[in-house]
Amino acid sequence: MISPNLPARPGILKKMLFALIALTGLISVSCSKTQSYSELLRDEEKAVNWFLAQNRVAIDIPADSISFETGGDAPFYKLDEDGTVYMQVINKGQLGADGKPAEKIEAGDQVYFRYLRKNIKAMYEGYGDMESGNSDNLAKPSYFFYKNTTIPASTAWGTGIQIPMRFFSYDCEVNLVVKSRNGFMSDQLNCYPYYINVRYFKPEY
Repeated sequence: MISPNLPARPGILKKMLFALIALTGLISVSCSKTQSYSELLRDEEKAVNWFLAQNRVAIDIPADSISFETGGDAPFYKLDEDGTVYMQVINKGQLGADGKPAEKIEAGDQVYFRYLRKNIKAMYEGYGDMESGNSDNLAKPSYFFYKNTTIPASTAWGTGIQIPMRFFSYDCEVNLVVKSRNGFMSDQLNCYPYYINVRYFKPEY
């Protein structure tokens, strides 16, 4: 230990200086590898475009719910002008004779859902294809309150997962491509886009 009352020896000072320079270099390298938010958004866009290029994409949304194509070969319909959410319809759920949902979802209605999702950016970069979600969980499903963005039960999931309720109702199933802007709150900072299978249910009271 160096005595506080004595000057440090030159050899020790030199070692301390070298250690400081090395640490500064490591910090510099670490910072240089950190991407800016705009770069993360650019990478997200590339990944989503790569995914959609492998599927059919429809720019125009059908005039009514009954006109949507369904199934694994159905197109991904672009649901917003900025292209942050795309929807492939697997099951329309219960529809009335007029082609509209048998039970319309109103603002504030509680909607249960189960989901299974994959990180599109990880898929694009070829280092991950892992699934996550509660699709096979026998516990109570997740839920949101339609068009309510003021409570954590809704904001945690983002707005993208709610958009299919504009066209369908309970018991429907869709595949979504959701960019981070409208995705789960936990994904927004890192700009992670997801491919999500979602099934919607009526609450059981």
